[in-house]
Amino acid sequence: MSSFWSAWVIVLTTIVIVGLVWVLFGNRTRSGDHDATTGHIYDGIEEYDNPMPAWWFYMFVLSIVFSIGYLILYPGMGNYKGALGWTQSGQWKEESTEMDEKINKALAPYANMSIEELAKNEKAHRIGQRLFVSNCAVCHGADAGGNKGFPDSRDHDWLYGGTPEKILETITKGRKGAMPAWKGVLTEQQIDDVTAWITTKDASKKPAAGAQVFATYCAACHNPDAKGNQLIGAPDLTDDIWLYGGDVGDIKFTIHNGRNGQMPAHEHLLIPEKIRLLAAFVYSLSQNNATQGNTIQEGKTSNMNP
Repeated sequence: MSSFWSAWVIVLTTIVIVGLVWVLFGNRTRSGDHDATTGHIYDGIEEYDNPMPAWWFYMFVLSIVFSIGYLILYPGMGNYKGALGWTQSGQWKEESTEMDEKINKALAPYANMSIEELAKNEKAHRIGQRLFVSNCAVCHGADAGGNKGFPDSRDHDWLYGGTPEKILETITKGRKGAMPAWKGVLTEQQIDDVTAWITTKDASKKPAAGAQVFATYCAACHNPDAKGNQLIGAPDLTDDIWLYGGDVGDIKFTIHNGRNGQMPAHEHLLIPEKIRLLAAFVYSLSQNNATQGNTIQEGKTSNMNP
């Protein structure tokens, strides 16, 4: 704040306080005549000129004294920082430091545990589950089952790998996946052919024209066997798990227009200890799902035998 505006605030604040004191004391009637009136008559009703009750008067006095004391101790008069030197940012840093110390103390027992060990630890699992609900459920769903464009975290179909190290890397650094649009490169017939090749599961019935298009334009990323490539996040096209939908219309739309997906990096949002617990929880979902159902609802995790 410039010196001019600082002085402006100080002067206006002082005038307001002085004015309130003058109004409060200058209009206090000290006459002992309780029948005196102000001289105003409204529809035959006269207004007595009695002083306000003492408790009310002194309440206003205390309010003014409090405001003066506050402006002496805390910022409020222009650039004056207050006798205590208090600032909002300073209090926030102090509270954040205190909270970080509590969190670090609570997470200390898990610092030297591997993600596989954390995934089997009941307390660590509960912490990771709460972190998932707070940070991941908005995209991946409360049950971790994903949504269109957001992958299911419970199965074994991983775009970039489902090992503990890869899950940790994904959460920490984020991912940015892109498939180019082939409209204008491929003809409509070629798009129809390759779509038919992808959606036909019986190898003996796959159209040869589609196989040629796939080998020429798609195999470089999705591999010749269409099993995908986790190094670049290219999905497996041979299973029934589809990020953007697996019917003919969805697949043609994807080939036509391409796709762009991004998962934000959490290295600046969560401390490393929290990311490890979150990675362990996500890892546990796919491991549990191999032998039992796993659902997450309203902050609770339950395992249900099929």
